Amino acid sequence: IGTVPHPRRRWPGRRRGLPWSLPHCLPRSPESGGPFIDQVYVLQSYAEGWRPGTWEEKVDARPCIAPPLYTQDKHEYYRGWFWGYEETRGLNVSCLSVQGSASIIAPVLLRNTSARSVMLDRAENLLHDHYGGKEYWDVRPSMAFERHLASASPSEGLTCVPSASPALHLDAGTARRPASACLVLLCQVKLGSSRGGPYLGVHLRRKDFIWGHREDVPSLEGAVRKIRSLMEQHGLQQVFVATDAAPAEHELLRRLLPEMVRFEPTWGELELYKDGGVAIIDQWVCAHARFFIGTSVSTFSFRIHEEREILGLDPRTTYNRFCGDQEAACEQPTHWKVAY
Repeated sequence: IGTVPHPRRRWPGRRRGLPWSLPHCLPRSPESGGPFIDQVYVLQSYAEGWRPGTWEEKVDARPCIAPPLYTQDKHEYYRGWFWGYEETRGLNVSCLSVQGSASIIAPVLLRNTSARSVMLDRAENLLHDHYGGKEYWDVRPSMAFERHLASASPSEGLTCVPSASPALHLDAGTARRPASACLVLLCQVKLGSSRGGPYLGVHLRRKDFIWGHREDVPSLEGAVRKIRSLMEQHGLQQVFVATDAAPAEHELLRRLLPEMVRFEPTWGELELYKDGGVAIIDQWVCAHARFFIGTSVSTFSFRIHEEREILGLDPRTTYNRFCGDQEAACEQPTHWKVAY
């Protein structure tokens, strides 16, 4: 793992060269490569843009619109930002203008290059072909967390009971995987076959969402009103909150919702789990709640939706989000079904 900082960075230690096996279970993920990348393609839009009504999917080798952030060293290797790995070098760098879905790049990779290793820089210029389709869900089960992360949860204040999920269960406040090193769920699970632990799971996004999505994000007072309403509606006495709230907001939230449970790691746990691992623990606990409510357009809430869908929890208890304070009602998240 490179040095891209986690958005909730708290751990002050080393962030460069952390193995992917730290947060993820990798027996099903093959290894390849080395310090050299045969071909770096920098993806960009077309300089001339496109006229309304004339959209077409295309890819062409073009001169770089902006100077690439790579320079050649004395050995004519390309040096640049490879996630903090100074030993990584590119052998060739060129620009591709792209317009369309990710599949348009396949012919380039399969027929138009002899490179054995390719890096696509600025790949966000491509669009999804079929997000959430069968290919996605065929891959998704291999994206399993390490058992030591799945086994960690708040040790006090949160009581869980066995879940009906055939793959795992909650017991005495701990989310536990089977004896194997990682969980790969390959069988189809009937939605509604799992109930989750008897607590409300909440993902309350703050920070940049307060101003970037102010119409969709409630005040802390508004969020607590909704939380209490859901707890009463579903007969729940406990609530787990995953949030990136600033310390002052966290203190206010604690005063407004004293029964709230959070995973607040010690320095020793931060050193063990790192910032990303703490986020995984939050995700894991929210995924096993009896009822979950998240934040509009938050990627973290989306990942919790996926976990709950795989576990077979009722979609009505999963695809829920907070409304803004000025909204009497709001559009709820789309139900992304597992494609077996």
